[in-house]
Amino acid sequence: MADRTLTITVDRDWKGAFRAAGHAAQAGSYQGERLNFETPDAFFGHLTARRWALAQTLIGAGEVSIRDLARRVGRDVKRVHEDVKLLTELGLIERTSNGGVRCPYADIHVDMHLREAV
Repeated sequence: MADRTLTITVDRDWKGAFRAAGHAAQAGSYQGERLNFETPDAFFGHLTARRWALAQTLIGAGEVSIRDLARRVGRDVKRVHEDVKLLTELGLIERTSNGGVRCPYADIHVDMHLREAV
């Protein structure tokens, strides 16, 4: 699917978020994909500015080698490899059969709310 989208949410009620995604999927058309973090700390702990830059660099770039990705963002290959591993585990990027990486999404949206503490 060429126009895949990902919405990243921050919601303690992960079961509710999962149910809402299931209801949207029952609509019959592609509603995008979701990745939920239970807390802002979990979100920012996983998606640091440097990791976000990797995903942003990969959107629309096609397959890129780890070495080339490191060069594009001006970082050490070993550290980029470590971040790629985590981003792959989260599903933000994918490894290719040739050993490179790619971002399968055309759009990544973050949906986060700051509310009065209860």
